[in-house]
Amino acid sequence: LQGAWTILRETVVENFGFPGSDKIIFHIDEAMSWECVRDLNRMYPLINLIHNLANQHEAPESIIESIIEVRRNFEEVRTAFLKGETK
Repeated sequence: LQGAWTILRETVVENFGFPGSDKIIFHIDEAMSWECVRDLNRMYPLINLIHNLANQHEAPESIIESIIEVRRNFEEVRTAFLKGETK
């Protein structure tokens, strides 16, 4: 999950300058914060917010794809937690 977030952030930085890119970076950093990593319930709404901002501002497709990858990784981690497979 951390790797997917890092790739997303790097992709946004590489494409920085499109409308809303500053807000997306801000919320990515928020989602990667210790508070959100410790409580995945706080992370999920940020994934939705970032995805919505990217769609509203017509972010490059590479960013949308990276957001989808973050969401996929998040769901895998959340499922593992719910099954008790990780701490």
